[in-house]
Amino acid sequence: MSAEEKFKVALDLRKENRLKESNELFVELAQLNPQNAYLHYQCAWSFDVLGEETKAVPYYEKAIQGDLEESDLENAYLGLGSTFRTIGEYEKSKAVLEEGIKRFPNNHALQVFYSMTLYNLNEHQESMNILLNTIANTTSDLNIQKYNRAIQFYADKLDQTWE
Repeated sequence: MSAEEKFKVALDLRKENRLKESNELFVELAQLNPQNAYLHYQCAWSFDVLGEETKAVPYYEKAIQGDLEESDLENAYLGLGSTFRTIGEYEKSKAVLEEGIKRFPNNHALQVFYSMTLYNLNEHQESMNILLNTIANTTSDLNIQKYNRAIQFYADKLDQTWE
């Protein structure tokens, strides 16, 4: 079976929720094609869906260093940043997500995951500021839209009181 056929089978297996088999094919393909950033990205993803985040890290790192399409690179930053957060590597998560946000400032998911990392680092005020502004700027909920200006005004003033 060619590498292209194996890749298609690995994707099909993932869709069928045969995650371990899919992962094994992606690992094989990544090992056979060490310069293929997209295969490393897919391999990292396949470890993430198995709940084996630590094993995903080197594949995400290799993918980000390679030549990924912009949308895949965006998702790889999110994947690596989120993975670092889930394994307790909060400073690494912060650095990766900051880089992702710098490269993709309009990606609101990166902002939300960054907010979660800041929470884990006990940077609660900044975490809430980012999260509240993201909600205010992206929601279609009419009640939140109605109070959008107030939410944005108070987002960085949560500890402040007025008399």
